Amino acid sequence: MKQIFLLLAGAAVFIIAVGLMSQKLSVSPARTSKTISVGNTKISVELANSDALRRKGLSGRSDLKASSGMLFVFNQKGIKPPFWMKDMLIALDIIWIKNSEVFQIDKNVQPPKAGTADKDLTLIVPKDPIDYVLEVNAGFSDKNGIVEGTPVDLSGI
Repeated sequence: MKQIFLLLAGAAVFIIAVGLMSQKLSVSPARTSKTISVGNTKISVELANSDALRRKGLSGRSDLKASSGMLFVFNQKGIKPPFWMKDMLIALDIIWIKNSEVFQIDKNVQPPKAGTADKDLTLIVPKDPIDYVLEVNAGFSDKNGIVEGTPVDLSGI
């Protein structure tokens, strides 16, 4: 009887430990940093390549280094994903990428006022389906001469 109790107790501890570890992983997904090029500009990007990372995005960040950004990688190409600035603290240029070039740029997208309800947040959507989205500091596109049609090298991801 004692052996069965110890076996059940050990199994319960194992199940609890696995549950806590998987919960921690889903709350704090690992970020991967890679380098891409947009035109002649190299950018160190964090990859948002899972649902959890795409949901979190850059929200809650108070700054973003000058030559860095976040590249949103989707499970499929040719989609029109809606973006919003929920919990954002900094302004962004949102660069929509299609067929390895800049397709569209939404410049200087401002964070919402504190306390803005989710239902009142503006959705930012590309004109046509895209393959990737790159978020960088507001003004980055103008500063680096990035315009629609600029080639994008994603071979580093």
